[in-house]
Amino acid sequence: MTPASVLDIFSHAMELVLLLVVVILVPALVVGLLVSMFQAATQINEMTLSFIPKLVITILTLMVAGPWMLRMLIEYTHNLILNIPHLIG
Repeated sequence: MTPASVLDIFSHAMELVLLLVVVILVPALVVGLLVSMFQAATQINEMTLSFIPKLVITILTLMVAGPWMLRMLIEYTHNLILNIPHLIG
């Protein structure tokens, strides 16, 4: 294995991780922003008011995007395993 192939594998892995994390974090951040704006407008400073909606949207996002995320991970792992002979040879 050359250093270039190691860096290529690492960069593809980091791209996949970034994509999967963004899919989960963006909806939670949007809901958090909306709840914060609501709290600022109404001057309600309840911690559970911001936590529960973010938790619910994160769980819903995982339920909706979970199969796609799992498929992406399986595809990456499958391609990595298939390329082992080319990487070591």
